[in-house]
Amino acid sequence: MNRHPASDIAFTPAVKAEQSRRGSRHQYEAMERSRGWPTTITPDLAAIVSTTRSFYLGTASAAGQPYIQHRGGPSGFLKIVDDRTLGFADLAGNRQYITAGNLAENPRAFIFIMDYAHRRRVKLWGTARIIEGDADLLAQMRPPSGNAKAERVILFTIEAWDRNCPQHIPQLVPIEAAEAALQQLRDRIAELEGELKRCTESHQ
Repeated sequence: MNRHPASDIAFTPAVKAEQSRRGSRHQYEAMERSRGWPTTITPDLAAIVSTTRSFYLGTASAAGQPYIQHRGGPSGFLKIVDDRTLGFADLAGNRQYITAGNLAENPRAFIFIMDYAHRRRVKLWGTARIIEGDADLLAQMRPPSGNAKAERVILFTIEAWDRNCPQHIPQLVPIEAAEAALQQLRDRIAELEGELKRCTESHQ
């Protein structure tokens, strides 16, 4: 039986030493003794994933050189495969293939989901692998809209995840949501102007 908490994937001995030195180790020890970090996709994480339109994928070379790549698409482009696996279509881009090269020699990966509208962020540690030549899986993962070519699939296996507090996250909303809210205001203004006009004419 594995007695190490899931958070040890991030809280290495060096990290724990820093937590002790800076006075936060006791609170994380309490977390480790109680609920700990989840290792599977819970309903609340599934709800976040289903609406995700943007996330960052972190990988590193065998030498440890990190690389972050942004991935974006319509809601639902990041898909749940099973209770520990996420997947998405790898779309044609600038053909640098840094992520692909990193995963070829180092499967360790990290997903960072930032939801600015609801001021929440989710961190997922795990491993990733590239699947090529599987037409059925590619069709399953391909986004429902957009013209970009889906070249391959990346599957991400979760080892642990954690959700941060909203501190310091600016609240931003998608342009579509802002436009919809503005249109509602325009419609309401037009309605009120019509009522005012009718009221004025009835008193003339």
